Amino acid sequence: MPRFKPIERGMKLIPVDIQEQIQPGTFEHALCKLIDDELDLSRLRSRIQNDACGAPAYDPAVLLKIILLAYSRGILSSRKMANACDQVVLFMAVSGDSHPHFTTIAHFVATLGDEIARLFQEVLLVCQRMRLIGKELFAIDGVKLPSNAAKSRSGTRADFERQAQKMEKAVKAMMKEHRRLDDAGEADASDRMKQQAARLKKEATQVREWLSEHPKDRTSAKGAVRLSNRTDNESAKMATDKGVVQGYTGVAAVDAAHQVIVAAQAHGSGSEQETLIPIVDASDAHRTRKTVICADSGYHSEANLQALAERKVPAFICDKGYRDRDPRYAGREHHTAKPDALWNKGGKGEEKPKGLFKPADFTLATDHSHAICPAGKRLYRSGSNVTVGGHRALAFKGTVRDCENCPLRSRCLRNPETSRVRQVAFRQEKRRTAPSQTERMKHRIDSEAGRRMIGLRFATVEPVFGNLRSNKGLNRFTLRGQAKVDGQWKLYCVVHNIEKLAHHGYGETARR
Repeated sequence: MPRFKPIERGMKLIPVDIQEQIQPGTFEHALCKLIDDELDLSRLRSRIQNDACGAPAYDPAVLLKIILLAYSRGILSSRKMANACDQVVLFMAVSGDSHPHFTTIAHFVATLGDEIARLFQEVLLVCQRMRLIGKELFAIDGVKLPSNAAKSRSGTRADFERQAQKMEKAVKAMMKEHRRLDDAGEADASDRMKQQAARLKKEATQVREWLSEHPKDRTSAKGAVRLSNRTDNESAKMATDKGVVQGYTGVAAVDAAHQVIVAAQAHGSGSEQETLIPIVDASDAHRTRKTVICADSGYHSEANLQALAERKVPAFICDKGYRDRDPRYAGREHHTAKPDALWNKGGKGEEKPKGLFKPADFTLATDHSHAICPAGKRLYRSGSNVTVGGHRALAFKGTVRDCENCPLRSRCLRNPETSRVRQVAFRQEKRRTAPSQTERMKHRIDSEAGRRMIGLRFATVEPVFGNLRSNKGLNRFTLRGQAKVDGQWKLYCVVHNIEKLAHHGYGETARR
């Protein structure tokens, strides 16, 4: 039989040169050089006032290295960061064999405040010095992530008021039952009822205190009431492809040259439209007059396009129907109609249900006096000065006697249960009005340059979010409050930018 050398898996005492663990060309080498030689941490160091008394403190540079290295390895928990400093050689090397407690790390992250925004800009200056920012195209996108907030604690002030009243009513009923059990001599049951009533009363008191501290509902930019949250009132309940989460939207503007993040913000809003102009303004320092902004249809609105026009920012913002006009997306319905990943590619199975009748399925009379529906019934004129999509239109309406018992009713009416008759409009010539910003943007998107920019947007920003979410393990924010979450989002974006510096040879000269 063959013989092999033994494999040792137990503990071993090995002499380690810490400095040799940080090799040039790696993320940790770029991280150490950047923090030690480039970033100004004087403001963070000035917070520590232990010159005359008090125990020695950890250098902010050490804590920042630990946090950024942990984020680059997908470690988000401060406890796991502290354990890594005790057990992982690379963390020992980067931190100079420091062993901060996890509460020290957590407090440092939570209190960075505006300093992280300044450090983020200093890292960008290094990226610009190394010519990693092309300033030709900034692609904008965002990701909705849960935060340290309870989704069940969301609602309006009216909802919380009803909850408090319901709990207070239940407390009264429990106390009445407690007295009855006490009189009956059932001591154990009486004590349990009293404890339940005390817990419910405490929660009702907390709701009342929250209502007194927040006298008004949250509102959107358009004045609509937005749900509040009793654990983090700056977060928002937002829909994602994996369900509804209570959290924040992390938005980033990415340069197309080397995928460097030039601006990053976290917003407590699920509306992408509200985040476009703030992130564009945040990228002002790195844009030129020729820098193009590109974003997907979630950021499209007439108000946003008008604001960009007033700022004279060249932009390509997709509208929701641009795929229908782009020949590159022809036949996409064939794929979106697939029920699941195990879709039968043989083309056999149940026939796809037919859609609703469109105006093209109706016949317009030559004299425009009436129209004939697919069932052969007559529709009568209901308006001649109607505007549909900027076009003058002729409107027609069916009768109740024809529509109510029509066998094609399910294919003619979107809501057959509530709608009584079918209405249809035939577009005529387009009204001569000044083109809106939306119409101008459609022409820009449909041009060859627009289609090229849309392709560049995908290739620029999507890999960045893939790196942050999949490679770096960013699946949630661990802090509460918009300012703290914004800082944590910027820290992750700093990790991405440092990685770009490392990949392009920053600080490759070994330090001795």
